[in-house]
Amino acid sequence: MAVAEQSYPFGFKSAYKRASFTGSAREYFGIWIVNILLTIITLGIYSAWAKVRRNRYFYGNTVVLDHTFEYHAKGKQILIGRLIVFSFLAALNVLSHVAPLAAIGLWIVLIPALPWVLMRGLRFNARVTSYRNVRFDFVGTYGQACKAIYFGWLVMIISFGLATPVASRWLYCYVFNNLRYGDRPFAADPPLREFYKAFGVAFAILIGGLIATTLATGIISSIFAAPNNTLLAATRDVRIMYLGLFFYPLFYVVALLYYLATVRNIVWSSIKIDRRAELWSDLGRRQYAWIAISNVVMTFVTLGLMRPWAAVRMRRYVIEHTSIKVDGEIGVVFDHIRSTGSAMSAEYLDVDGFDFGF
Repeated sequence: MAVAEQSYPFGFKSAYKRASFTGSAREYFGIWIVNILLTIITLGIYSAWAKVRRNRYFYGNTVVLDHTFEYHAKGKQILIGRLIVFSFLAALNVLSHVAPLAAIGLWIVLIPALPWVLMRGLRFNARVTSYRNVRFDFVGTYGQACKAIYFGWLVMIISFGLATPVASRWLYCYVFNNLRYGDRPFAADPPLREFYKAFGVAFAILIGGLIATTLATGIISSIFAAPNNTLLAATRDVRIMYLGLFFYPLFYVVALLYYLATVRNIVWSSIKIDRRAELWSDLGRRQYAWIAISNVVMTFVTLGLMRPWAAVRMRRYVIEHTSIKVDGEIGVVFDHIRSTGSAMSAEYLDVDGFDFGF
């Protein structure tokens, strides 16, 4: 499905080719409802195969340079990973009641294991994905994962959140600088100052929301004042306070979505693949936030029945605001990569790892 040319912010150039998404809510609804029913009938066991069907649909309808992606994971791999996680959480829950000291021991095991789980999950998901018959790979190390997670959290805590852009950049660089297409490396060097610009705007939205909510609750309180009835006044103030507590989180959500969309643009627009291909992202922040929030509202109002529509809607928007530019004849470039890149066998994938769901 071709995507019409649009006016592009951030200095978009015509050499970039937009990706497209060819799926539809009607098609995906059929997959989704069958997945739900079979998952219920099998007491959750089928959810692993449901994830495979879902990902194969979305990957297979994501078109980049007239080719789609393929998802090669097997339900058994995902099920084993989920059983491991479920068993660990169940043991943690039981021990926390019957043997608290043993539960503390499990937490001690979990802390150093989390970066390993993240690393293995990224590797698994990369290796079960292919494009033009060439598999992706992830070569990040455990030490790098520890830095991206725990050192990032540490600097955020020490700086009272002011180092959030630094931690975000570390995590994204860990993911993309260790990603491979065949044997060709990805490289990402997003400018830190752009992260801080995004963080500054998001923080301003939070502060503005706090001020607006405080002023609004104050005005409402004064309008509906009840000076002659102390109990009525107290009840009124509590209701107004809850009203403010309801609306302020919306500003937090908007700030978070703004930050995520902007950082996505910054990071993806800095990515190069083998120095011969460049990616570009131009998500509209307001449009992204509107789609995300309205998706949640529609899903809630329809008791989940509009979830397929919401998923397709968001996927289409994100994909169709992602572009790629290839230096050279596209067919020749990818033929060369395919002839020299790695192509992992299904047998290797069977023993390589499991999807832990992170």
